[in-house]
Amino acid sequence: MNPVRPLPQLLGLAVLALFQAPVMAQTSYPLMLDNCGVEVMLDAAPQRVVTIKSTATEMLLALGLEGRIVGVGFQDGPAPEPWTAAAAALPILSDKLPSQEVVLEAEPDFVYGGWESNFAADGAGERATLATLGVATYVSPAACRSIKPAKLTFNEVFAEIDEMGTIFDATPAAEALIAEQRAALATVTPDTRGLTALWYSSGTKAPYVGAGSGAPQMMLEALGLENIMAEVDEGWVAASWEAVVDANPDVIVLVDAVWNSADQKKKLLAENPITSQLDAVVNQRYLILPFPASEAGVRNVGATVDMAAQLSGLSVTP
Repeated sequence: MNPVRPLPQLLGLAVLALFQAPVMAQTSYPLMLDNCGVEVMLDAAPQRVVTIKSTATEMLLALGLEGRIVGVGFQDGPAPEPWTAAAAALPILSDKLPSQEVVLEAEPDFVYGGWESNFAADGAGERATLATLGVATYVSPAACRSIKPAKLTFNEVFAEIDEMGTIFDATPAAEALIAEQRAALATVTPDTRGLTALWYSSGTKAPYVGAGSGAPQMMLEALGLENIMAEVDEGWVAASWEAVVDANPDVIVLVDAVWNSADQKKKLLAENPITSQLDAVVNQRYLILPFPASEAGVRNVGATVDMAAQLSGLSVTP
């Protein structure tokens, strides 16, 4: 028979259990942070958010914050599962970059942009102007241009997730997402065949390609592929077909965009006399990823895992 504990002892055990329970991290406000050289002050967690570009929208969806989004603009494509339904229910302010007037009609307290250029007088509004109207702004750090970001790594992607968790007082969700993505990334084994690659983002007369310091380089390195444009210290660069032919990459990464699909790129490469004889074109050695996953954000890890599976199925001898 178990002895009945006296009430004071039971209360003591309850208090002890309370102190031993995990303490959920909370953000202390007001919160001040530096974002692309701009000082951002938040008196509380944002409640009414406008997101511009898919990377910004999907970041908040991944953190379970769709209820805070009051409008989206300039989306690059449909959101994948498990965010498809939530994304489809969001108010669309504009298919392209929304104007400041349109943004302000949504009465946001926070605007999250995927590109720094989103915040222009003829766009969503200049950051300083929006601040005077009581609207805080944030740019994905990898997309800063007024201050050149360092070469992108997955740690920087995870740091943005962490900062979003802090801003929205959602640190537990951010930590869980980072842990999930780290575990997924750990399953990627870099290819050891010494293969070279071209990251073909867009362009017809001249290709716009992934260079040596942005998301394309980060993912190519994780895959064990040598980027033929790695020496260019930019995220992306306008190249020439002649340079591509000279490099003769073993593999070509095709960014699948609504306005320039992977199939359109394949057709162009096969019909262009300059590129039609490339080994990768002749042998259809392509890796494909959707445009929203090609920019720094929560889809980079999943895209890298998917491309690793595609790459493992390619037969090629460098």
